[in-house]
Amino acid sequence: MTQHRITDDLEALLSVLPTSIRHAVEKANNSDKLIEVVIDLGRQPAARFVEGEITLSEKEITRSEIDHITERIGDFDTDNRAGMERTLHRISAIRNRRGAIVGLTCRVGRAVYGTVDIIQDIIESGKSVLILGRPGVGKTTLLREAARILAENKRVVIVDTSNEIGGDGDVPHPAVGRARRMQVREPTQQHEVMIEAVENHNPEVIVIDEIGRELEALAARTIAERGVQLIGTAHGQTLENLLLNPTLSDLVGGIEAVTLSDEEARRRGTQKTVLERRAPPTFDVLIEIQNRERFAVHLDIMSAVDALLRDALTPPEIRTYDEAGQVQIEKPAPPKATTKVDSKTPRSRRQPASVSEEHSPRSESLNPPVIVTPTIGTKLQTVRVFAYGVARNRLMQAAKRLGVPAVVVTDVEEANVLVTLRTYYRNREQTVIEAEQRGMPIYVLRANTVAQVEQFLGDLYNLSEQQHPRDVMDDVRSETQQAISAVLNGERWVDLPPGTSLVRRLQHEMARNAELVSHSYGKEPRRHVRIFRE
Repeated sequence: MTQHRITDDLEALLSVLPTSIRHAVEKANNSDKLIEVVIDLGRQPAARFVEGEITLSEKEITRSEIDHITERIGDFDTDNRAGMERTLHRISAIRNRRGAIVGLTCRVGRAVYGTVDIIQDIIESGKSVLILGRPGVGKTTLLREAARILAENKRVVIVDTSNEIGGDGDVPHPAVGRARRMQVREPTQQHEVMIEAVENHNPEVIVIDEIGRELEALAARTIAERGVQLIGTAHGQTLENLLLNPTLSDLVGGIEAVTLSDEEARRRGTQKTVLERRAPPTFDVLIEIQNRERFAVHLDIMSAVDALLRDALTPPEIRTYDEAGQVQIEKPAPPKATTKVDSKTPRSRRQPASVSEEHSPRSESLNPPVIVTPTIGTKLQTVRVFAYGVARNRLMQAAKRLGVPAVVVTDVEEANVLVTLRTYYRNREQTVIEAEQRGMPIYVLRANTVAQVEQFLGDLYNLSEQQHPRDVMDDVRSETQQAISAVLNGERWVDLPPGTSLVRRLQHEMARNAELVSHSYGKEPRRHVRIFRE
């Protein structure tokens, strides 16, 4: 069992309880594992510990005992939560239909230094991290410690909806270190404060607890598009139930139903309507807290979601503490080679493939062969692409949108590059085999979606996030500057044309430099930026 330094100010919480209940809690002699004290009118008080629950008294709670507690704590906010100055404790109220308090849940707030050790390398990597777990498993404690660690070297702002991260009162608890804290007047305004934090305080990291509404999920996507690292928690325990949550699924890319043609469905061996990821995920890494000593880590949410939609979920990385308190990392085993088609499905991202002696067209292996990058050149020369099973109209539209000179040809003999879907490559279609024999570079896509097609063209032309075609980015700057001028001259707002996440990031940056406000609206691939005054 790992050893952590714990500060819980338990004496402060016990001091507001009625004397008989306080003595009963102290008599239990298990304060280190105390989670909360539950007090309901007309019922026996109870204490909940990590291992279970015990009854504190045979006497039923009276109105005067509830009043005794409420008179000694802060005011209850609109979310029926109150706190205690300079502590992390939380008291939540249950009210009757007339608004009178008939129940209290007194949650013990603890600052546990060292809990983030098990995922510190991920937190410090600069990637956006989403944390899931059942109530009481330690999500907020982990979030608080992550904020403290990151604030040592970065500008960190905590959006503290219920004062659970930074504690009650105007001065944040020392457990958050140098991180700054923005309080939220009402829970329904959390998304507005998230955007305000980015626009007004220039953070490098935003820390958010309990993303639970659609507007908050959209605000998180807007923040991520501006290049700010997000560390947050959400309602849910696993990637699968988060993906099935219609309100929060956008955090991991969302789901959309895609209707295939008869021929495409026949070639895939699937139904005509299939589920695919709608957009790139807001977060990069997802962590499932299974218990306080065991974490399941999905290091690539995009790949994990795509695999889940194919009913072939890749196992996550498992991190645990051993008896000496050291972190043990159990990486998922690579898929074993079998004769089953599904187990041979390539797990890598969209990549070019070429033939080698080890992977000849006659080979029974269904995995992509040795990967090479075709030498296309840096001057964006014209490339003739043959699309085998990939929608040609999407390919042409994506090429136009990215401003790259890719020409879609109908004869494979005329092509420089072949792009196909994993199903066709796996089934060793004759066209693919012939292209391999000629040494033609082959790109394998996971799905026939706009995002996949755009990524293919980005790979083909070596377009990194800092290396978009110059003429395209010049047009974007020109359009954005015209919109900024229109707003400065009196227009209420201006909507810019849809663009990629890189384009939207540039538009947000230009609006911010002009001291204007910008938000992203819509869903991929029609997501766009609106610029307006505050």
